[in-house]
Amino acid sequence: MDLTPRKDYFGDFDPTRVPSPCFVVDEIALRDNLAVLADVQKRSGAKVLAALKAFSMWSTGPIVAEYLSGTCASGLFEAKLGYEEYGGRDQGKEVHVFSAGYKKRELQEILQFAHHVIFNSFSQWKRYKSLCLEMQQQRPELRFGLRINPEHSEGHTDLYDPCAPCSRLGIVRALFEGESLDGISGLHFHTLCEQDFKPLERTIAAVEEKFGDLIPQMEWINFGGGHHITRCDYQVDELVNAVRSFSERHGVQVYLEPGEAVALFCGVLVSEVVDIAWNGNNQAILDASATCHMPDVLEMPYRPEITGAARPGELPHDYQLGGQSCLAGDRIGEYSFAEPLEVGDRLVFEEMAYYTMVKTNTFNGIPLPAIALWNSATDELKLIREFGYDDFKQRLSGRDWKILAPKSAPEGSGCA
Repeated sequence: MDLTPRKDYFGDFDPTRVPSPCFVVDEIALRDNLAVLADVQKRSGAKVLAALKAFSMWSTGPIVAEYLSGTCASGLFEAKLGYEEYGGRDQGKEVHVFSAGYKKRELQEILQFAHHVIFNSFSQWKRYKSLCLEMQQQRPELRFGLRINPEHSEGHTDLYDPCAPCSRLGIVRALFEGESLDGISGLHFHTLCEQDFKPLERTIAAVEEKFGDLIPQMEWINFGGGHHITRCDYQVDELVNAVRSFSERHGVQVYLEPGEAVALFCGVLVSEVVDIAWNGNNQAILDASATCHMPDVLEMPYRPEITGAARPGELPHDYQLGGQSCLAGDRIGEYSFAEPLEVGDRLVFEEMAYYTMVKTNTFNGIPLPAIALWNSATDELKLIREFGYDDFKQRLSGRDWKILAPKSAPEGSGCA
């Protein structure tokens, strides 16, 4: 996997220009990625959607809408964001939604504006089928699909493998027997995570083997996400040819839902050293936390790169970096530096736009990082958002309490 950026986007960025901690997204890097995805869209005939679960900094929504066909969401709130801020309401951009399980009141709202609504089970589809078809009479553009599980694993980490044994995601082929597909116009599969074309090629073959008899009944097939299309070593031409061939072979519209590929190389996390200590090795405490600000460091797990740093022993000064939280495991990793770290030094963590900004939390009351948008071509820097005490305080309680009525007693219970 080649995660070398096409350009040295942040080589000239001065991390002291922003508050710390702070996520910084480069508009030029974002546009470069979107141009690659738009080219794939044009040459393959696929419609490319931005997966908001990976990157939903909606101040960049108008930029994304310039290039892609719409957004895909994992539930009501992301769907509303795609509709409101990514051209769904006023530019005709598509809004697609998949959820492992819909609540009725959420689905009722989604059906007011979404274009594709994808179900994870026949039980959910049958429960809401009449509601969906009734709304389709009012909005003929509405389409409904089912997520399939081709039982073909390409993932390297079980936590992120939708086809792992006993997965709750997608419908296996055996469960289609005896079920009606009336009202269903498409199938959706999502099996990849940070992967290139070859795993997708094998997955397509598995889908055709298991579900090939159903595809002719469909208008569209969604290939899901996990495609690292904007990575330097991704086989873009092979993807284009495969999508075009699949679409022509089956007479369907293909959709792609990249998430990371939208924001690859686009963002960093600026952090500041707040203390230097020693306990068997040199310790540096930062105002950025693995637990609060980059939880995939612990969940995946992985060691994020820091600009100018190296692996332990490669440079003269080694440090174990950790956050301010009380979690003993709030460790970011071990790094070496050319010069000793000092309190107040700024460190720049690379590749922090996707699946990082969306997962931040305020455990221990640690503040969320600020968010900035930078243009590496013009050097214009905008501070998009800062978070304060009220963002932490209002999350778990509020002043506008509601008294909820008790549940009514059933008739004949003897209750007065």
